[in-house]
Amino acid sequence: MNAEFYQTMGTQLNIKSADAYRLASELSELTGESLTSAVTAALRERLERERRGRDRAERAQKLLAIAAEFRALLPKPLPDMSTDWMYDEDGLPR
Repeated sequence: MNAEFYQTMGTQLNIKSADAYRLASELSELTGESLTSAVTAALRERLERERRGRDRAERAQKLLAIAAEFRALLPKPLPDMSTDWMYDEDGLPR
């Protein structure tokens, strides 16, 4: 949503939860910030964590899709990937 929307909504937030108000007040006291600054900072941090988490999930999905495309291009059945031919019976290189 754009800045105009928020300006027309006003700048008040009514917290109706005693627990939320208590937590915000405690955070405000611990940090020395105003109640508004403490709540704003907490919301900003949470929003950033959520965005990062979603970005990671999207990247993981893209990587899985790339892996599936690559796997589809591999010959079937896969060639023997054994490295036994490289080592003797004592595990030393031939």
